[in-house]
Amino acid sequence: MNPVVKKHIACFTCIATIFLIGYLPQAMAASSEEGGQKFTPKQDKIPKPDHVVIVIEENKPYKSIIGNMAAPYINSLANEGTLFTNSFAVSHPSQPNYLALFSGSTFDVTDDRCEITVSGDNLANELRKNGLTFGIYSESMPTTGYEGCATPGFRYARKHNPAVNWQGKNILAEINMPFDKFPSDYTRLPTVSMVVPNQSDDMHDGVTLSDQIAQGDRWLKTNLDAYVRWAKVHNSLLIVTWDEDDGSDYNHIATIFVGPMVRHGKYKNRIDHYSVLRTVTDMYGLTPPGNSADAKPIVEVWSSTGTDADNLNLSQ
Repeated sequence: MNPVVKKHIACFTCIATIFLIGYLPQAMAASSEEGGQKFTPKQDKIPKPDHVVIVIEENKPYKSIIGNMAAPYINSLANEGTLFTNSFAVSHPSQPNYLALFSGSTFDVTDDRCEITVSGDNLANELRKNGLTFGIYSESMPTTGYEGCATPGFRYARKHNPAVNWQGKNILAEINMPFDKFPSDYTRLPTVSMVVPNQSDDMHDGVTLSDQIAQGDRWLKTNLDAYVRWAKVHNSLLIVTWDEDDGSDYNHIATIFVGPMVRHGKYKNRIDHYSVLRTVTDMYGLTPPGNSADAKPIVEVWSSTGTDADNLNLSQ
């Protein structure tokens, strides 16, 4: 064979090999997705914190929180960690959003009534099935395992406590605790915790909008800042989010991640309660319940060193 022809054939073979090496894994992945399989991120893309604490605030749109001088502590957390600029609740009013974040479903609940009918899996029992732990800490709830609709003055309201709806079904009463059970020794925290301030401290109640926000901001700093500082050196994470905005169709809320494993910056990828739940379940290799199974986990914000976010992911 002509040496020139042999050289061209060899070159073509090399190019074809390189193409197949690069293309086949993507083609196989695409085929897998088309076949109905769920996307599962690589383990190295989502960290596994020792502890996650999720604080749920009330009824405030993104624009009322971020940049507001009435919330200096929350804005310091946003500057210190990851701020999602395109974060949304899934419904109105409050109760279906709490259900979505805990179980991946609103169960077609469209109000704050007590009691409601729910079933199926949720974050707490998925953790338990995998040998891990969960706790919800509700401020002003009178006793562990309390199943009442509210306390006098509605400082505690069951509509903000999603876990109690599964109590006696697939979760134990002992994980449904008053906030005064939140440990000062953070090594004793469950794997994942939810913290629900009462309606005076979660920005729900107050004389003016500024008063509501300022009180919620003060409460968060007083009660969670020590955990934030501890988490920095103990591989743990704080998530601060809002159940919903102020009732608009837009339902744009702030969501903030703070911990040693997050990159610092503003991220514009769209997230909601289902994607936050999916991300937490992926952290621990759990089966994502309900609609969170169809949500994309948050993979863009993680860094083992907590360095600044890449410009590609930053919100302008």
